[in-house]
Amino acid sequence: MSHKKFMEIALEEAQSALYSGEFPVGAVLEYQGKIICSGKRSGSKGSFANETDHAEIIALKQFYNQGMSISLEKTTLYCTLEPCLMCFGAILISGVSKIVYAYEDAMGGGTSCDLNCLPPLYSKNKISIISGFMRKQSLKLFSEFFSNPQNSYLHGTYLKDYTLKQSLF
Repeated sequence: MSHKKFMEIALEEAQSALYSGEFPVGAVLEYQGKIICSGKRSGSKGSFANETDHAEIIALKQFYNQGMSISLEKTTLYCTLEPCLMCFGAILISGVSKIVYAYEDAMGGGTSCDLNCLPPLYSKNKISIISGFMRKQSLKLFSEFFSNPQNSYLHGTYLKDYTLKQSLF
């Protein structure tokens, strides 16, 4: 299967999050052409956001909870939004070897960190990153989220302004 098919499934996860009023982030973990885990953002709606239930963390937890004996070094993680610093750290520590993401997180993305400047727990991990894959489809979901006045998550932030300006082009 191609990157396109897996990203489409991550986008479906994000669409599902959006329909339930959550920030539209979806993630899928692929191994040997099959999806082994998936996740979507939760805890972003309401007056107090839960900042740990990110799609990537949920997918990784699902992997560990299932007790799979698969080496994460042979997996690819597909995300609709560039992983934040928390998620990127968890991805590095877990050993995932490749990330493919759709839309850049201009406010909090963590994938541009110089691994050589980080402690060995992170810097020893080699990871391949493909950015901007199916960006327009992901941008559409984020634009829809930020355009809805009922969604207060990340209201008044740089990411919201950046996203809505991007959607004008």
